[in-house]
Amino acid sequence: MSDEELRIGNLFGGDAGGGLFDIPRRDPGDVDGADVVVMGAATATPYESVGAYCADGPAAIRAAVGWPGMGAHYDFDLDGPLLGGGHAVDWGDLPIGDDLAENRSTIRRHVKTVLEGGAVPVLLGGDDSIPIPALSAFMEHGPIVILQLDAHIDWRDEVQGERMGLSSNMRRASEMAWVDHIVQVGARGSGSARTIDVQDAHRWGVDFFPMRFVRRDGLQPVVDAIPEGSSVYVALDIDALDPSVVPGVIGPAPGGFDAGSCITISNQ
Repeated sequence: MSDEELRIGNLFGGDAGGGLFDIPRRDPGDVDGADVVVMGAATATPYESVGAYCADGPAAIRAAVGWPGMGAHYDFDLDGPLLGGGHAVDWGDLPIGDDLAENRSTIRRHVKTVLEGGAVPVLLGGDDSIPIPALSAFMEHGPIVILQLDAHIDWRDEVQGERMGLSSNMRRASEMAWVDHIVQVGARGSGSARTIDVQDAHRWGVDFFPMRFVRRDGLQPVVDAIPEGSSVYVALDIDALDPSVVPGVIGPAPGGFDAGSCITISNQ
């Protein structure tokens, strides 16, 4: 076997034939019997200056955690099989192109289909403009609480004339009547936010937990800020993690989460 063919995935049977965690593939729109539906999106509304800079993200995520049978492996963070209980399927990547309005419509329509089928949508990005159309699909499925894990607060009204881009997703979410509360965790350093953006977020009622607070107080206050029984939309920007864990992001900010902290929040 050549060096190019030597990789850890071979130990578990080579390439998986399914989707994320080797779950079964389904045609987009087929929710029958599914509890969780995974789909990838390269972008929704990229800025002209950077384009769809992480369009390969969904494929990279699947490749990293797609060994055959992986869903049945024991997971010590969950204290059981990785996909124990329930039935998850993967729709593959949504058709995304140069028509930005159509991109948003495509994402909104597919997320809405999942919700109407009684399943939980999981979107793999792609950039942080994707939550805007995804959240818009919850109009008839609210109220919801947003838990955002991100190095940046994403409250810009516009950037380069674009109001639907990655720096504006939480401001656009705040304008949706079905978004009842927003909890934002992990902000640190200097990002694109201006003072007025932070003030607007506070006026709206955001619960902010910057990393300096998380380091001081731990994660329990974050959990306590989410009303019991809420329907929670989790928005995880990978730059919430420290660059020593995930260096390949467009806006690295030292002092972020380690992987274990993200697992702790999700488990709680």
